[in-house]
Amino acid sequence: MSAALPASSLMSIGEVLAQLRGEFPDVTISKIRFLESERLVEPARTPSGYRKFSHADVARLRYVLATQRDHYLPLRVIREHLDAIDRGLDPPAAPGERPRVPNNAREGLPGPRALAPENVELRLSRAELAEAAGLDDELLTQIEGFGLIEAVRGSAAAAAGPHYDADALVVATAVAELSTYGLEPRHLRAFRTAAQREADLMAQVVGPLLRQRSPDARVRAEEVARELGATALRLHTALVRARLRDIVGR
Repeated sequence: MSAALPASSLMSIGEVLAQLRGEFPDVTISKIRFLESERLVEPARTPSGYRKFSHADVARLRYVLATQRDHYLPLRVIREHLDAIDRGLDPPAAPGERPRVPNNAREGLPGPRALAPENVELRLSRAELAEAAGLDDELLTQIEGFGLIEAVRGSAAAAAGPHYDADALVVATAVAELSTYGLEPRHLRAFRTAAQREADLMAQVVGPLLRQRSPDARVRAEEVARELGATALRLHTALVRARLRDIVGR
């Protein structure tokens, strides 16, 4: 991903060394190359083979070096931490702890990803999803069975197997909360049906832009879809709020 960045934002290995030396006096070019060989960082390469590091690469190196120095963790464990970060999780706060789902992810909000690409998407295993949403396997099976969430398959990000994204976490968390009021997944199919109808309606607006098959048209389609989605959410929220006021007589 570093290769897609402007050349002016990339650094040579010597420039990276200069940035790290103040905090890690013992770091060397050989050490940086070794960490690369251990797949802890993957800098871009120029056509002639020179390494070019992004700011995210430097942040990853700083994390590796600090974790080694402060916690004496082996590279195998640090690599697991970085894998968790690449899946949108927060790394363990202390040795022996597990990676954590960022709190704001449960609300569908993006979180800061200091060590991973900016467009990283949350990727959870089934067990991680259940734990983060606070539900048991039986309820999760029901949520899937009624089509409220679905594992992501067949993408580059899912090369290691099916996973669940941030939207699945938001849905699962909401269903877990609603279940405390006696509402079961079978009662919530109306939400899925309404969402499909709303999305289909907005697709009628976005569709003509996508059929133009030009990069500019696709960018515009993505922007229009975001604007439509935000407006539709405001409309939906206002309508539900008004209906609830009628129900409780206020």
